[in-house]
Amino acid sequence: MPFGTELRPDGVRFRLWAPSATRVDLVLADGGGRAEQPMQRLEQGWFELISPAARVGSRYAFRIDGASPVPDPASRANPDGVHAPSEVVDPQRYEWQDATWRGREWHEAVIYELHVGTFTREGTFAAVEQHLDHLIELGITVLELMPLAAFAGSRGWGYDGVLPFAPHAGYGAPDELKALVSGAHRRGLAVMLDLVCNHLGPEGNYLHGYAPEFFSERHQTPWGPAINFDGPSSRTVRDFFIHAALYWLEEFHFDGLRIDAVHAFHDDSDPHFLIELASAVRNGPGRERPLHLVLENHANQAHYLDSTGVAARFDAQWNEDFHHSLHVIVSGETDGYYEDFATRPHALLGRALAEGFAFQGEPSRHHGGQPRGEPSGHLPPSVFVNFLQTHDMVGNRAFGERLCHFVPEPALIAATAITLLSPAPPLLFMGEEWAAAEPFLYFCDFEPGLAARVRAGRLREFARFGRFRDPLLAAKIPDPAAPESWRRSQLDWTSARKREHARWHTRYRRLLAIRRRDIVPLIPHVRDSQCVHLESNGALAVDWTLASGAILHLLANLSAASVPLIRRPAGRVLFATHSNIRRTVANNEFAPWSVTWLLERARTKRS
Repeated sequence: MPFGTELRPDGVRFRLWAPSATRVDLVLADGGGRAEQPMQRLEQGWFELISPAARVGSRYAFRIDGASPVPDPASRANPDGVHAPSEVVDPQRYEWQDATWRGREWHEAVIYELHVGTFTREGTFAAVEQHLDHLIELGITVLELMPLAAFAGSRGWGYDGVLPFAPHAGYGAPDELKALVSGAHRRGLAVMLDLVCNHLGPEGNYLHGYAPEFFSERHQTPWGPAINFDGPSSRTVRDFFIHAALYWLEEFHFDGLRIDAVHAFHDDSDPHFLIELASAVRNGPGRERPLHLVLENHANQAHYLDSTGVAARFDAQWNEDFHHSLHVIVSGETDGYYEDFATRPHALLGRALAEGFAFQGEPSRHHGGQPRGEPSGHLPPSVFVNFLQTHDMVGNRAFGERLCHFVPEPALIAATAITLLSPAPPLLFMGEEWAAAEPFLYFCDFEPGLAARVRAGRLREFARFGRFRDPLLAAKIPDPAAPESWRRSQLDWTSARKREHARWHTRYRRLLAIRRRDIVPLIPHVRDSQCVHLESNGALAVDWTLASGAILHLLANLSAASVPLIRRPAGRVLFATHSNIRRTVANNEFAPWSVTWLLERARTKRS
């Protein structure tokens, strides 16, 4: 790895890219003492030193032009936090137990997103491993961890990481993360990581002082100046983030990456950073085992997913259009980013189920009338990850409510049956499977001044919504910097056994068992899909036609009233929320919030 430390026979090699520095000294802090050595200045802004005094476990930092020491931006471990010295790690020390692991095929993916710090009361990698059997029994095939890169403080979502190579110390040591991945692989569970390459966090980011070339004033993002992917010195910046991606895949044996908010990347060069990143993965560790790359991209740029184009490098994208349209239907909420789905949610859901994106170039009211998206109907369903809840969709609510807290149960059952049984890979958010009572709040642990600004910014954000203009309600919004917001978000695993929660858990297990048995074998053979019926009363029908001529049917009434039967059921019933199909046909009506999945065999041609 060109960044960070390297163990060598003659000591430890230290490297730092500090193009704006005149002098860099290595600071070694071992055994209560401290020693400093000047590093050799190389070409193109690099400084290097091989120290025979350093060893595995040594703490080190860099003193830039005589200022206070700073950690290594490519540190593999920062045990005492992002402001403290880094630690020399032996990446070869851990004895892996997954030599026979060959990965999972993407079409069989059932993804489970979790936050390590709140998935259990302990909030550690080791504690997550203790619950892997629960995920296997549920029917999960892919575990997706929210970002792990070290961030300021002891608690946070992980999207403000500042040391992209160092697992957050509060979750455990690097070897404990490796043990979690190894344990998952032994159980047949793939593991993906949410990777943030679009910005670095606001606290603990020392790069501005000695490597401002990491950032571009020409491009701005919601977090400030963009990462410099296309300006002067961008080659080193691109390499830094590409090697960070390869690092997690190679050293920690992750099976894939979810790339966060790629719509916030600014890169006018060719090839685009995303393409270069994907190529490095495919031509590197991806040659040896299946590795999956998934995008979050509000822009709905289908060309990154197109298997016929030059950018055929990403397996899937989170399908927010599916979520937004279904959320509006079951909740009635139409503010914020839901405003684009307020008037025709059933039509947009039908299009999302059949074609992937609901917005394929149409103007977006939420984005000021600008066109959003690209045509996606030619893409297979496996490239769209569907979900009802994620960290964003729950945690970006003022009070962190889950759907079970405010959506009527019949509507939520119907939405769940659509999400878990449609051919697109489903994603669950931790605790969803038992309708967890705990919220998932936004929380952070920044220094007091920054915490105050975050607190004020969150209040301003919600002030745009009519109901929060009431000062009494606004005053109840949880403080993101308060430890209580983090504690309230931790799952209570004992509650999962209670009757009302166990019912939901049983329902999820049953649906995912049906998916594994009846839906997954069909997915590679889907050749065409379309929303064949749509009524203003909330009834819709979607067909997925297979190469054999067989058809997977979805019939649904997503409304609170009975509606006339729009289509006679055809084929074998795979699942029905209201199981008496004969009564449905006889009465010529769909019950409220009813969902039926059927498989119709291919019709044989007569001679």
